[in-house]
Amino acid sequence: MPSRTKRILIIVLALAGLVGLAYIAQHGLRPPGGAPQTAAAGGAPGRPGAAGPAGSGPAGGPPLSVETARVVSTSLALEATAVGSLRSNESVVLRPETAGRIAQINFRDGSAVRKGDLLLALDGATQAAELAQAQANLALARTNHQRTQDLFARKFVSRQALDNAEATLKVQEAALLLAQARFERTRIRAPFAGVVGIRSVSIGDYVKEGQDLVNLEDIGTLKIDFRLPESYLSQIRTGQRIEVTSDAAAGRQFSAVLDAINPLVEAGGRAISLRASLPNGEGLLRPGMFVRLRLILASRPNVLLVPEQAVIPDSKAPYVYRVVDGKALRAAIVTGQRREAQVEIVEGLRQGDEVVTAGQLKLREGAPVRAVGEAAQAAAAGAKPPAGDRPAAASSRDSTEAARTGSR
Repeated sequence: MPSRTKRILIIVLALAGLVGLAYIAQHGLRPPGGAPQTAAAGGAPGRPGAAGPAGSGPAGGPPLSVETARVVSTSLALEATAVGSLRSNESVVLRPETAGRIAQINFRDGSAVRKGDLLLALDGATQAAELAQAQANLALARTNHQRTQDLFARKFVSRQALDNAEATLKVQEAALLLAQARFERTRIRAPFAGVVGIRSVSIGDYVKEGQDLVNLEDIGTLKIDFRLPESYLSQIRTGQRIEVTSDAAAGRQFSAVLDAINPLVEAGGRAISLRASLPNGEGLLRPGMFVRLRLILASRPNVLLVPEQAVIPDSKAPYVYRVVDGKALRAAIVTGQRREAQVEIVEGLRQGDEVVTAGQLKLREGAPVRAVGEAAQAAAAGAKPPAGDRPAAASSRDSTEAARTGSR
């Protein structure tokens, strides 16, 4: 029993000692008349530049650097875009009307020819002989007709003899025209001015009637075939201007004119077939090429535009950040058409408003901002703030350092 009591007494004294140590630790470190020091106090008391209260947010910090742009007012064209194919103004594949052997080829592949130029000639010895015979028969018929007329005037022949001579003359004239037509079938001429393609025959080849010989293309003016949805039917009309671009002529823009509108709307795709004409004097474009078209339907004045980088999509409505008195303010907008990296603003902004185009992800409502362009201009000009305009915190730090140096 005495040993048990002794153990209990030791435990009680140990607990009392622990309580005493805890009390000293709690109240012995508190400075007189002040709150206990903590790491959140912001450093040594009285030191310049101590941090402010936590949770001040961006509104209490330095301005954020952003890129901005002004809302501009301009004329905006109502347009329809499409893709089309180029066609020759005139195009034909030359074929012979009669069979025969090729005797002449009077052109070079890919060369320009004039209307009526002789391009190919078939062996026409037989047709030439028939033509000579018809010419001789016609000459004889004319002589007989003249002689009969003289005799009839002298009353030496009857009226029937004169009629027979006139009929014979007409028959020989028709025979000459027939022989000339047969001979011309052996001569293939250019039906219009243009550029010939690559021939598929040579001199001495025997060609059949209707066989392909060479193509001829008029590419001085090109046709553009394209289609638009039927919803544009009330807005399109002949004579409208079309802007044309092609990958084969990068950086170039061509101007075309709408020439024809097909009166039939395709039942399958509910589309309207259209055709435009495009001058091609430089020869940069060729038939069969793919082109992009922009049909100008109308023009609207005083349309507000902003760079598309300024518009932030949202589930409810797109918005932008306006810069007002150095602060970013969120503004909901209603957008319209998009063209060349510009977005039409229907509602929400006015002409001249300054909007943020880069740096929106780190912005909050009312956050202070600074346009990067202004800072860049100041840096390029080498502008430095005068000594009298230095920040107060820096002046305080300089005074403190001077005081410490003097005390040493």
